[in-house]
This record gives sequence, structure tokens and C-alpha cells, in this order.
Amino acid sequence: MFTEAIEAILADQCTPAAIRAIENGGSHAALWSALAESGFLELMASEDAGGAGLDLEAIFPIFVAFGRHAVPVPAAQTIAARALLRDVAAPEGMVTLAGHARREADGSVSAANVAFGTIADFALANVEGQLVLLDCKKAERTSTGMRGSLVASLRWTKDAVGTPVGDNGREVAAFSAALHAAAMAGAMERMFSMTLGYCNDRVQFGKAIGKFQAIQHQLSVMAEHVACAGVAAELAFKAGARVPALLATATAKSRTSASVPLVASTAHALHGAIGVTEEFDLQLHSRRLHEWRMADGSEAYWNRIVGEALLGHTAPSVLQFTMEEIL
Repeated sequence: MFTEAIEAILADQCTPAAIRAIENGGSHAALWSALAESGFLELMASEDAGGAGLDLEAIFPIFVAFGRHAVPVPAAQTIAARALLRDVAAPEGMVTLAGHARREADGSVSAANVAFGTIADFALANVEGQLVLLDCKKAERTSTGMRGSLVASLRWTKDAVGTPVGDNGREVAAFSAALHAAAMAGAMERMFSMTLGYCNDRVQFGKAIGKFQAIQHQLSVMAEHVACAGVAAELAFKAGARVPALLATATAKSRTSASVPLVASTAHALHGAIGVTEEFDLQLHSRRLHEWRMADGSEAYWNRIVGEALLGHTAPSVLQFTMEEIL
């Protein structure tokens, strides 16, 4: 029910034209207001706080939908912040997540490559395991320089940092990675749909190019990776849980990230010349896929976490370790 309602809002407000406008510095107010006024940002807030109290399993399709629509505002991060801010009221405005913030020797705090760092009002950060809520208006923002990117590195002076609001800071990193895994799964779904549609419509030598065996082979491999990414991303969103578990998240983020190069390259290859043009919508998703792949650490970073856990476990096989610790 919630997913269908959000899909309707996104279909109306999060159009390719709206995405391009926001990427080019235009106002995000209309899209953000539509999501905020609908009450969907409170889906993970407790019922006592006026929210829906959804668990991870219930919210997962919504996070996938955000990726499928290439949502250019931190809606997923703001929803997650409600679940992470257990004893503190969430601030009004857009909240992003900084899972790997660092306290410098002079007391300042810096966070590299923060999702939606160019437009977020607040950042919920993991600072040495502490949960810290930071005002982005007081931060020095440095954009990546990539065209259309809303990612930025942020730095707060010591006076702008404030005191921790919880001791669950490390959950920020896991939640942020899980959100990116779900977003990648959604974006890859959309890219496959666009590619399949194009191959069925594009006629060459008297028939649709999707009828050629070589094209069908590429589409089938692409479909396998898209399906695998969706299943992997779902690992981080277990029924009854409010925050993603570390090993399940590591597996989800690693596996979805690993599918990005093949899915994106195949989609652009099968679209041919039109696939690399700015006017065509494919690049709205492929750019984000490569950005999300590196967010919170690439597959190499998360594979190390899983590998170290496996080596330190007493399970007699990888399968048993997976069944006990990940599934």
C-alpha cells in the first residue's frame, strides 16, 4: 500500500525533467514537500511518535523504488534517520547519513563523499562510534566536481560539532550502505527495463534487435545480474529488524556493487549511440549506479568485513557460516 502511494508521487513529481533541474541547481522544494506532507518520511518512526513503525522488510520496496526513480533528494536517508535517532526528535528538513566521519586533531569533523551533501540540511554522522547530528548549514561543503552529482565532502569546525546524541554511530554506516544497495537494485531494474524495451522496439535488418541471439545472450546475462542484485540487497532488510545487521549489509552492498559495471556497460552498449547522450534518460541511472557503487566503500571494503568474520568463525563450512550469520 505504501509503495504504490509513493510510486504515484514519484511518477508525478520525480520526472526526468525535475531530476535534471535539481541536478543543475534548481529547487527541490516541490518534490521534498510532496514526500514530507504525505507523511512518508515517518514510515520508520514509532507509532508513539506519529509514525508507521515499519520494519526493514516492509520498508525495503520503498527504498528500491527511490533508486528506480533516481530520487534526487535524501528521502531514504531521512527515513532511516528516524529509526536511528531513538531518544532525540528528528529535525525538520532533509537529513543525510555520514557513516564514516572522522574527528581531526583540531576537534573538527570531516566526512568524505556524503550522499546529497550539496543540498542536505543536516547530517547524522558516525564519529568514532558516537551518533552526532550536524547542521550542514555550518559545514564547509566541497562538491565532487562531477556533472550532476549531489555528493559533497563536508567539514565542521570544532564549535559546530556539538555533543553526541547516542552511542549507536556505527549503525549509520550499515544503514547507509544498505540504502545504497537497495537504490542500486532499483536503478538496475529500471535500466534493464529500458534496455529490454529499446531492444524490442529498435529494428535493424528487418527485425527487432532483441530477436538476435547475440543480443538475447547479453540481455539474459544482464537479467541474471539484476535479479541477483535484488536478492542480495534484500538480505540487509530482515523482518522485525529496525537497523540492518553488519554482515548481511556487507554482503548486500558488495554483491549489488559487483553487478554495476556489467549492468551499466551492457545497457549502454545495447542502446548504442543514443545511450551516451545527455538527452536520453539512461545516464540518469548509470551515473548514480557508479556513484552508489563507491558510496560507503566499494565491494572490496565490504568483502574484507565478511572475509574477516568468516576466518574468525568456528563454522565448518562457508555455507553454514552464511546460514548462521548472514541469512
